[in-house]
Amino acid sequence: MACVFCEIVDGSRDALVVDETDRTLAFLDMRPVFHGHTLVVPRDHHETILDLPADVIGPVFAAVQRVTGAVIEAMGADGAFVAVNNRISQSVPHLHVHVVPRRTKDGLKGFFWLRHPYASDDEAAEVAARIRSALS
Repeated sequence: MACVFCEIVDGSRDALVVDETDRTLAFLDMRPVFHGHTLVVPRDHHETILDLPADVIGPVFAAVQRVTGAVIEAMGADGAFVAVNNRISQSVPHLHVHVVPRRTKDGLKGFFWLRHPYASDDEAAEVAARIRSALS
């Protein structure tokens, strides 16, 4: 079975990419908890954090750190929630780190999160452009 995130990495599936390195790719989650919700993935397929080779941990989390700062800045957030699911609640079996912008009293409680989809592809593209700009 094809991996959706591997298809995004190889360019055969579209995504709104906000950051890329030789080891990582970051793109908007198409079912965001809040606008700006970004996923950071290793380019090579590794299912969970336990499968991630030691030499890839640094590049992945350097990208997570960089993207987290950019998401906070671009979205005018007070902070961010950064999370990795491993098998349970992992909708795509390819390691991905969620970077979710947070605001004081944003209503997010526990782990039951209502999704806030983008109104249009144009709105999602504008958010991706803001995060890309904050990364430069």
